[in-house]
Amino acid sequence: MSTSLEIGILGLPNVGKTTLFNALTKAGVETNNCLYSTVEPNVGMVDVPDERLDRLAEMYHPKKITPTSIRFVDIAGLGKGASTGAGLGNKFLSHIRQVDAVVQVVRCFSDENVMHVEGNINPTNDMEILNMELCLADLESLEKRLERTRKLLKGGDKKPLAEIEVLNRLIEMLGNAQPVRKAGLNNDEIDLVKDMNLLTLKPVLYVANIDEKDAADPSGGPLFQAVQEWAASEGAEAIAVCAKLEAEISELPSEESASFLQELGIAEPGLNKLIKAGYRLLDLISFLTAGTPEVRAWTIRRGTKAQQAAGKIHSDIERGFIRAEIVAYSDLMACGSFNGAKDKGLVRLEGKEYIMKDGDVTHFRFNV
Repeated sequence: MSTSLEIGILGLPNVGKTTLFNALTKAGVETNNCLYSTVEPNVGMVDVPDERLDRLAEMYHPKKITPTSIRFVDIAGLGKGASTGAGLGNKFLSHIRQVDAVVQVVRCFSDENVMHVEGNINPTNDMEILNMELCLADLESLEKRLERTRKLLKGGDKKPLAEIEVLNRLIEMLGNAQPVRKAGLNNDEIDLVKDMNLLTLKPVLYVANIDEKDAADPSGGPLFQAVQEWAASEGAEAIAVCAKLEAEISELPSEESASFLQELGIAEPGLNKLIKAGYRLLDLISFLTAGTPEVRAWTIRRGTKAQQAAGKIHSDIERGFIRAEIVAYSDLMACGSFNGAKDKGLVRLEGKEYIMKDGDVTHFRFNV
């Protein structure tokens, strides 16, 4: 897996997407109180917070600490009728098709200086609008695909039968405003429609953009609860973030931001929660390498085998893979040193078929 995996930030206009993007990336993109202040997508790389790197650095005193990162994309706001070309319409939808997962920002803050595209603050209504537009766009794509596939069947080819069954099922769901990700497709069925980049098949994280007064309250207020209920109905995750406050905090030096958060009674920056949730959304884990030159986190998909993980560092290491020398991060910390872990038999030699685990501190043995 390369760092090209992307999470798209989307929502209705004026929900705070670009403010959140700026807080994440410190990109300084201009925000305006108008319907389509974002036209072309803004893209930025964001480091994934990982306190394990700091602990390893205390142990190894490296010259360099390198966290892993995720690419975030700030996509133009969607309005009613986008699926039929209204607003930025098809251009907006094409940008969403290119990302791997979606963070949907839902407005849960009041500000008379920031107009609401629907005239009032109603998270459920906003989510219904966006869901409907994405469902309608997917419905159109699937109906066209079904028409082409049926022509193959008429030609005597029986192979499309399985695809037609899946297409009909998904078309019925989308017609009832149910996203494809709720269909419970198995891997074979997903493969049949994978090339379509269906908008409603992408994993989604809901982010309630709340008022500053609610930032220290874990419940986030009644508007956030509506977002939580919607997310729960899809088996998705919802978190509350005050984008305006996070943007202010992101501009402070680290020591000042820590004391500022403490004064507000906030245990962890909302951005950290968002980035970590995005990492989970993409089903990613990190393995770690540690030594005097560098302590580093490496991103892999959950389920990646040791030899493929070695390729994240260098293709030669993957090609000449012999063994992976691995100790669990928790065991390493408990023992106080690598040699201490080795003495207790906690350092393992694993082969190329070993499934990597999050937090594996790894040294690859290879020969080319």
